[in-house]
Amino acid sequence: MQMTMRWFGTGYDLVTLEQIRQIPGVTGVVTALYGVPVGEVWEKEAIRALKQQVEAAGLTVAGIESLGIHDTIKIGSPERERYIGNYIESLKHLGEADIHLVCYNFMPVFDWTRSDLAKLRSDGATAMSYDQRLIDQTNPQDLAEAMKRQSNGYTLAGWEPERMKNIQKLLETYQGIDEDALFSNLAYFLERIMPVCEQYHIKTAIHPDDPPWPVFNLPRIITGKENLLRFIKLVDNPLNGVTLCTGSLGANPANDIPDIIRALRGRIHFAHIRNLRHNGPGDFEECAHFSQDGSMDMFKIMKTLYTTGFDGPIRPDHGRAIWGEIAMPGYGLYDRALGASYLNGLLEAVEKQGAQKGVS
Repeated sequence: MQMTMRWFGTGYDLVTLEQIRQIPGVTGVVTALYGVPVGEVWEKEAIRALKQQVEAAGLTVAGIESLGIHDTIKIGSPERERYIGNYIESLKHLGEADIHLVCYNFMPVFDWTRSDLAKLRSDGATAMSYDQRLIDQTNPQDLAEAMKRQSNGYTLAGWEPERMKNIQKLLETYQGIDEDALFSNLAYFLERIMPVCEQYHIKTAIHPDDPPWPVFNLPRIITGKENLLRFIKLVDNPLNGVTLCTGSLGANPANDIPDIIRALRGRIHFAHIRNLRHNGPGDFEECAHFSQDGSMDMFKIMKTLYTTGFDGPIRPDHGRAIWGEIAMPGYGLYDRALGASYLNGLLEAVEKQGAQKGVS
């Protein structure tokens, strides 16, 4: 496994590459061209410049997170052909730059949803949280405005102002799109991009829905083991895989993360590892990566990844806001650096345990 961090890029991220380089065991970043609107082509020169900047700091570009998918593709409207063509061109440019992993999601309208970006925890830290009761009491426009107010001045991936200003119109375009239609549109997209993925050996890794249930009556399809296995069969190609996000899937206590890892053996291309605490049905808050701070067994998760042969990039996911740091919610330096160190410690223990038992 390669330990990485998500980096949003100069001008978009408080955290610098130099700081990331100093976190023990972190050797790469997953990143993106955040200034390019969703659906537009990522040009060769911009990709090359980004990669050179990362490598000059002594790190590697382990993958792209994310190459966003235009809503016309998810809806299946005639305009999707233009945007699929743009996506294929961007994949080609990434392959030519020797970048071979792309994370993406297929969530309608909202890439992720929270009811609070800075819930005060008992230790004085703040963290992102979700309470379905609060979501049910608001509307999409008010939620978008609340997200912007709590963003600490940063542009939140998936909540870009240029998209959110047309949120009502966007929601209307999804009328009539149910789970089966969304799966069908996803299959069409995958069939179209697989040839270029095969040409450049690009692994695509879909991110689970966050949270893994319908929000504002919008369908969610990447929600648990059954639907993940259905997804894999849409286009049964080894390059068509999954980003295992323990926090997104783990928001539903019924999702057994180690069991899902075993079921997806060989098809997990990327892993986001974070912990969360369940407070009740539809109510969770993010927490430290440390197992005892939340509801998830992080050692068991890391051990299962190891024993199933996962060897791709891995990163600590959302962190708390601690020690007075004011950053993009979930993406400050301090708690994610602690998370990376904790996960590396678990991985070392798992590897040494495996070596003693003859597990390779």
